[in-house]
Amino acid sequence: MTTNKLAIIGGSGLYDVEEFKERDLIEINTPWGRPSDQILKTNYKNKEVYFLPRHGRGHSISPSNINFRANIDALKQLGVTDIVSVSAVGSLKENLPPGKFVIVDQFIDRTFARTKTFFEDEIVAHVSMAHPTSNGLMNACEEAIKKSNIDYQRNGTYVVMEGPQFSTLAESNLYRSWKADVIGMTNMPEAKLAREAEIRYASVSMVTDFDCWHPDHENVDVQQVIKVLLGNAEKAKVMIKNLIDNFENHIDPNDPANNCLDVAIITSPEKRTQKTKDKLKTIAGRVLNK
Repeated sequence: MTTNKLAIIGGSGLYDVEEFKERDLIEINTPWGRPSDQILKTNYKNKEVYFLPRHGRGHSISPSNINFRANIDALKQLGVTDIVSVSAVGSLKENLPPGKFVIVDQFIDRTFARTKTFFEDEIVAHVSMAHPTSNGLMNACEEAIKKSNIDYQRNGTYVVMEGPQFSTLAESNLYRSWKADVIGMTNMPEAKLAREAEIRYASVSMVTDFDCWHPDHENVDVQQVIKVLLGNAEKAKVMIKNLIDNFENHIDPNDPANNCLDVAIITSPEKRTQKTKDKLKTIAGRVLNK
């Protein structure tokens, strides 16, 4: 029987959950290098939970320089089965003001400077990303947000831009014409890699600004964003504690992430070297060692 373990990946403004009193900071290595920072292991209400600050504590890692593969591999090594990403985003719609949360269900990946797969040498795999977030985990997030009395929207499309610069006005208006809801810099390739690792994934976006399309936010600046970030982070910490309580009640045995590698690897077994299988042992050992 699988033991379900939850990890939170914290974005801008969310570098720790101080309420977690039982604290063990774990140093971990992966074939892809080191993750963004030490991973916090805690036991909260008799549940083993992990927390990883995506940009590092103190926010020293730019979006394009995040070692997404190391982050996901490290969490998989620790037995994580479910990841909830908490991210700061800009809003592309009038009805999503600063302070509102969005439970994202779709992405448009506009990044171009990042390695987006674990399967880059010898072994080729094609996982489905039609539904990139896990419905059961989204249900858990929604229940936790409701219990926290946070204003939110269920479902939304997140445009992932390269950054670290904010959008031009033309780009912002283009994304609005696509009917996207929010824009940020970090959920890709994170969501793709989580799927390759057969980890269920959900994304909760915390709106900090209206992006530059809005006349009141033409010049989005960091100070303005930080002010909202701090308030959002406090709300997120309440949500996280409620999420730990309920996420196991919503696990879907038919989630597409559960066994997606069974039908994803196309490379013939005789072409798979032991060196590459060893590199992928955490991510794909379940299927490569059959």
